[in-house]
Amino acid sequence: MKLGVAEEGSLFSRAGRALGWSFASTALAKLSTLAIGIVLARILGPEEFGTFAVATVALLAVLSFNELGVSLAIVRWPGDPREIAPTVTTISVVSSALICLATYLAAPAFSAAMGAPDATPVVRVLGLSVLVSGVAAAPVAMLQREFRQDRKMIADQVATWTSALTSVALALAGVGAMSLAVGQLAGSVIGAGLFIAFAPRSLRFGFDPARARALLRFGLPLAGSSIVVFAATNVDKVVVGAVLGPVPLGYYVLAANLANWPATVFSLPVRSVAPALLARLQSDPPAMRRTFLSTGGLLGAITLPACVALAVAAEPLVTLVYGDVWRPAAMVLTWLGLLAGLRILFELVYDYFVVLANTRVVFTVQVVWFVALVPALWLGADAGGAAGAGAAALAVAALVVAPIYLYELRRTGVSGSALGSRLAPAAAGGLAVAAVGVPATLLLGAGLVALTATGVAAVAVLGLLVRRLRGTLRSLRSVGEPAATAEAAAAPA
Repeated sequence: MKLGVAEEGSLFSRAGRALGWSFASTALAKLSTLAIGIVLARILGPEEFGTFAVATVALLAVLSFNELGVSLAIVRWPGDPREIAPTVTTISVVSSALICLATYLAAPAFSAAMGAPDATPVVRVLGLSVLVSGVAAAPVAMLQREFRQDRKMIADQVATWTSALTSVALALAGVGAMSLAVGQLAGSVIGAGLFIAFAPRSLRFGFDPARARALLRFGLPLAGSSIVVFAATNVDKVVVGAVLGPVPLGYYVLAANLANWPATVFSLPVRSVAPALLARLQSDPPAMRRTFLSTGGLLGAITLPACVALAVAAEPLVTLVYGDVWRPAAMVLTWLGLLAGLRILFELVYDYFVVLANTRVVFTVQVVWFVALVPALWLGADAGGAAGAGAAALAVAALVVAPIYLYELRRTGVSGSALGSRLAPAAAGGLAVAAVGVPATLLLGAGLVALTATGVAAVAVLGLLVRRLRGTLRSLRSVGEPAATAEAAAAPA
């Protein structure tokens, strides 16, 4: 059954407000902590930063599957989520506690394999965040389902500032890499408390065997896929650490953090709303496809120019902001900035297939990505250092992963030409930014003038693309309208 006009209008109104709150939250968090991140990088230096990077890889690995994928069922559940919330909470907490214990025991072996045995205590402290994440999993999913990004914004901001200020205070006191781990844990605990307090339903434990089996049938394939997703998206850090050691890993991670800036500010807010929005449209596949295409065009327009700007102005950005000691990170950022643009789009496609419950595609693509990536990264790191690994990661994403996703999308009714037409303005905007940024950096050097010229070009291109977003927004509002009307609204502005 299709959504009624009034119901659908209400849905998109709520989703629009949620997207606005989510964007404000992530943008504020990213901008407010950018200066703090610069301070920490200058205080700690590449070696201490690299030690923390080793621990972060371990944390991200276990967080990718700690609650066995069951919390997403709350977002996608067709009935009242209160039916499954207690069972979700129990599964999440028990599985997270077991994984937290395993992380503690495996920390020495993992740190030694990464060439940084001193990272063991840092890994163990960060591992406690896994248990905190399991406790908060159901409340966070409930806020996402109800489009309560306003409440989530408050919790995120308090957690972010708690983490950042704690880390800076401890770093100034000479605690080193442990300052980042303790700050991360402190922010996680405070944030979890607020998520629980703000959730539409109170946190309750319970266990219904029948629903537990259904949840695990839904969640375990996603958890398995999440492990492979982590492996595909983070194996670059593992390889760089294992082949080159913690200091080059510090350069690589700093570049990766900068490259992820457009995704954090623009992509994550959309991803926090898009799955719930698409899930409500499961009964209307054409509306889902139109919404997916419109969202893809929106993401491309607001992220690709920024990703290109990061890539072409990498050297002036890194040296002016972080200091000359971090110059090797600039060569990595050139490749990872371009890779970020592809990954942002890949993440939206991933969410689309999750909503379609097509776990075969989700899992297969990530496995192929991982299998192709490992040898490419190893060869790239061995031949060209951290920058070589970045170049290898971009090549695999463009030449292996993108064609597979395009093929699978075509099987669901989303043609490559339809997606390409939505992304064409963003691609043209990225080329325009490169046409300004590359000559500016070559002729003017790695200075403030070159960085400013590239930034101005990116802002100007974004301004032009924003005008086109009016048509995209009309397209989103048209979901569920008669076909002729929808097609007219979807036409380029």
